[in-house]
Amino acid sequence: MNSIPSDRIEALAALVQNASRVAVVGHTRPDGDALGSTAALALYLQSLPGKTVSCVFSDSPAENLRFLLPGKLCYHFHDSQPAQAQAAVREADLVFLLDCNGFSRTEALQPFLEASPAPKVLIDHHLNPESASFSLVFSTPEVSSASELLYWILKAMGAPVTGEIGTSLMAGMTTDTNNFANSVFPSTFRMASELISGGVNRDALLEQIYQQYRQNRVRLMGYMQNEGLHILPCGAAYMLLTSDIQQRFDLREGEAEGLVNVPLSIAEVRLSILLKEEKDRFRVSVRSKKGTSAQQLAAGYFHGGGHENAAGGKLLIGTDIPSADAAAAYVENALNSFFG
Repeated sequence: MNSIPSDRIEALAALVQNASRVAVVGHTRPDGDALGSTAALALYLQSLPGKTVSCVFSDSPAENLRFLLPGKLCYHFHDSQPAQAQAAVREADLVFLLDCNGFSRTEALQPFLEASPAPKVLIDHHLNPESASFSLVFSTPEVSSASELLYWILKAMGAPVTGEIGTSLMAGMTTDTNNFANSVFPSTFRMASELISGGVNRDALLEQIYQQYRQNRVRLMGYMQNEGLHILPCGAAYMLLTSDIQQRFDLREGEAEGLVNVPLSIAEVRLSILLKEEKDRFRVSVRSKKGTSAQQLAAGYFHGGGHENAAGGKLLIGTDIPSADAAAAYVENALNSFFG
């Protein structure tokens, strides 16, 4: 990535210096990048004198990612602590938003963030940042993750990026690149090399991220690849993770992570979609090979967006489709139309 202009680093340092109560906010259904980047920033801010720091999310994280919540930090999750989460935002005199391009990606927290008079700083790597909503914006898609972008920001500020801060940043970058499988840039490898040289134990981190699942996940992955994988002549694949299947395998939040990438190992598959049923909608994950735009498909057919080869969205039951049973037909029509 390009170097960060010094005037923006100076502006950030001034905002931090003048703040006493800081809210560090990530997107709904936090993934490893959201959790890793917010933890790293909060750990740094909390090390400064006179700072009270809260990490705030709309939703509690998946069980397999809770190791990314340092015990020394204060967390408020709106789904279990709505009053505390709202108060943390309301009382903040500086707000950071990480790993999403605007307040809408925080869902339940959106109205409280919009109402806050505090200066707001965006640190993100997605397309189309809502720049007008922020006092200061650090946003570039030419970086692997919010964690990587934050790494270079902290370096430019002269902040330490070792210990728990470094581990949090490495975890966020690793999960968002699917362990260096996508959205990787030369700066990503420089970051990883510097962090490992600085003492981050990558082997232990990989074990925590990828080798601590329950049997249920492995059995689900096998079932979906055998019984639930649909490959279309246009070069696309899709899987429907219905409520019935989730109940059958006692699926927990986060345990389907990575499933959408599996069909891309097939030579003729250029794009893969996973739809996970949730109450009145399907949550949609889209991944693609270079030359095919996951972002365009998500934006055009699933109310979503994201990166060129990794995007997401939703399919609304009762609006886009009359019932959950109509999801497969909608997806096939969308894919055939998209590949035209």
